[in-house]
Amino acid sequence: MTLTTVFDVQQLLKRFGIFVYVGDRATNLDMMELEIRDLYQSQLIDSIEYQTAILLLRREIGEEKQK
Repeated sequence: MTLTTVFDVQQLLKRFGIFVYVGDRATNLDMMELEIRDLYQSQLIDSIEYQTAILLLRREIGEEKQK
């Protein structure tokens, strides 16, 4: 699976039955980052998926903080 958007990261999490919705976009992104980290530490996703997802999420978090 190629990760290019936050939606793709959401779909990756969904494959593992993880749905993140808190109501606040910045908090959602933070929670998604924690879930991605847990999946990687549990060796359920590979390093490429992990790195790409983290970079996408951090970029989006940065954009949210600029608003």
